[in-house]
Amino acid sequence: MLNWIMENLANIAVCAVLLVIVTLIIVHMVKNKKEGKSSCGCDCGGCPMSDGCHHEK
Repeated sequence: MLNWIMENLANIAVCAVLLVIVTLIIVHMVKNKKEGKSSCGCDCGGCPMSDGCHHEK
């Protein structure tokens, strides 16, 4: 088992880094959603989803 880990250490490290990056992105998106921030960044005048994105509190 230790031999397999040593042979694949580079792949394991890359996968771990990617997992951390994806986790941080998801946490950031959830935090923004809870704060009511939109992710599109566009003008909502012509957007068919404008009433679904920005709820009045």
